Amino acid sequence: MKKKILLFLELLYVICSSAFPVAPEKEKEDMQFAKKYLENFYDFKEEKALFKAKDLNHMSDKIREMQSFFGLEVTGELNHKTLDMMKQPRCGIPDVRSYSTFPHSPTWKKEDVTYRILNYTPDMLQADVEEAIARAFQLWSSVTPLRFSGVYGGQADIMISFAAGFHGDFYSFDGPGGTLAHAYPPGGGIGGDAHFDEDENWTKFTTYSGYNLFLVAAHELGHSLGLSHSNVFGALMYPIYMPTDTRDYQLHQDDIDGIQALYEMTPSKPPQRPDDCDPLSFDAITTLRGETLFFKDSYVWRKSPYFTGIEHDTIFSFWPSLIAGFDAAYEVDNKDRVLFFKDNQYWAVSGYSIESGFPKPIQNLGFPTSVRKIDAAVHDQNTKRTYFFVGNKYWSFNENTQSMERGYPRKIAADFHGISYPIDAALQKNGYFYFFHGSSQYEVDIKKKKLIRTMKSNSWFNC
Repeated sequence: MKKKILLFLELLYVICSSAFPVAPEKEKEDMQFAKKYLENFYDFKEEKALFKAKDLNHMSDKIREMQSFFGLEVTGELNHKTLDMMKQPRCGIPDVRSYSTFPHSPTWKKEDVTYRILNYTPDMLQADVEEAIARAFQLWSSVTPLRFSGVYGGQADIMISFAAGFHGDFYSFDGPGGTLAHAYPPGGGIGGDAHFDEDENWTKFTTYSGYNLFLVAAHELGHSLGLSHSNVFGALMYPIYMPTDTRDYQLHQDDIDGIQALYEMTPSKPPQRPDDCDPLSFDAITTLRGETLFFKDSYVWRKSPYFTGIEHDTIFSFWPSLIAGFDAAYEVDNKDRVLFFKDNQYWAVSGYSIESGFPKPIQNLGFPTSVRKIDAAVHDQNTKRTYFFVGNKYWSFNENTQSMERGYPRKIAADFHGISYPIDAALQKNGYFYFFHGSSQYEVDIKKKKLIRTMKSNSWFNC
């Protein structure tokens, strides 16, 4: 029986100032940790002392392989960024590229699959546990021919349980942190079963003091259906556990492609790109390197001073690891740095590279917990202020002090007369703000905050 454990490592590593030398004991500890990590996830095998040089070369090769998988700079050196990534919460199954399946691609050979919850965590109401598990199954049934039904007695195809420490399958849990849960691929006996560590704090909603049961269960059940891991950031089957808002949660296209390939279905296609002159509403708009980028679903329209006409691209072609469907975006002072917002998180992108340490919660910018998503954002290059729009209100963020300004939020209607809200997207260009709502846009004089005219949203495309 092969080990198929979901292992999450608690993030303990703190980057130290380069002004202080690293103690030899710390270097040795990091090296031992890295060796163990590479043994677990990249098939690294340490040679005998006689072949130490060869061993170091082999380890360097494995570090390169790991760095390449996670999109880090490929150096073969055990640097801070590499160690940081190694110490992030993650799954214990070895890493693969894009979506992947277990050896021999095991699947359920029937469409009706049963599951049974053997016991319940005291951290949550029984009804909330059942809802989380049912939602996790529904996530996968929505894109496959599989139908899942719960039973309350006897043997089920997938047995779900909460346990602490040793629990009979040779893979003991290790207390709070560390291993959160593990699951087995389809098959008889223990095949398909999912176990959750009772020493963890399980929650109904995403918090930073516990683990969202729905999110972990959805990942585990992906294993129970036959999927292994993906290196696509944002995919549910990505090895790293990342807290995210799970309301209206949807599978990443990579997860969909993987499960549908496994169950021999025709992969579903993303929404078709609208024509340039169709009535358009945009998800987000930003500038980047002198160009203006318009986002809708997974598609990008590029208007550039460097070429005539409109270029058509996809978000994947720019940033393969980002999830499509942005809520807002803006470029900071033409510094080739763009912030993208989706749900209650945001990412920073420098050119075409995602900065390390992201995503971060939008509360880091000073929003109250009641704000769960951003409708639109626009940066004023003259005042160095960024305006965030949420519902019928807006906030002013000082980019110099990196803080929200006093006196906000204010009502949009009080300062921007004649503009419909919620605002879908916003842009600053040639001394004007452009606010987009549905298929319309409003041109506003920045200094006077006066509405100049109303146009179609796609007037930028010569429509």
